[in-house]
Amino acid sequence: MVENLRTLAAAVRSCRLCADHLPLGPRPVLRVSSTARLLFAGQAPGTKVHESGTPWNDASGNRLRDWLNLPKPVFYDDSKVAIIPQAFCYPGKGANGDLPPPPICQRTWHPRLHAAMPQIETYILAGRYAQAYHLGASRKRTLSETVAAWQEYAPKYFPLPHPSWHKNHWLKANPWFERDLVPVLRERVRHLMEDL
Repeated sequence: MVENLRTLAAAVRSCRLCADHLPLGPRPVLRVSSTARLLFAGQAPGTKVHESGTPWNDASGNRLRDWLNLPKPVFYDDSKVAIIPQAFCYPGKGANGDLPPPPICQRTWHPRLHAAMPQIETYILAGRYAQAYHLGASRKRTLSETVAAWQEYAPKYFPLPHPSWHKNHWLKANPWFERDLVPVLRERVRHLMEDL
């Protein structure tokens, strides 16, 4: 039996499973909907998102919305767009950026959330953690190879590099991304938004 999405989302938002291990404490961030047909899957909230409670509310989100040609009011319209990161709380800082998302979120919540939203038609997979979860064994050896093989996964899945400034070098080294993938992605997003 599929769970009630509103009740499930409330349970996620009150989750405290990792509370003892989170440097800023728990503040689960997600957006779910029974009508959205587009879902963004990222890594985990950063410090700015933790402070605001709004996903992709930073420079990475600006770049992501630019790739999609999706204005903020539409991006944050729960009836059109769902946002489920691989971990719902800020995991803390590591040696080379934020720590990886703790897998307990995936094990505890993801199968239930995805089962409660069968209407999702397209998943935007930003970064290797989202790609590992959603693509499983079909993903390639590296993030670059997975993104380069995007036509194998589209239109259901669009693997993207994470849109953070850390990827500026990657974007310069892979001009095909913005030349070939981004226009197709924009068209797919436009189609999904128009039909709602």
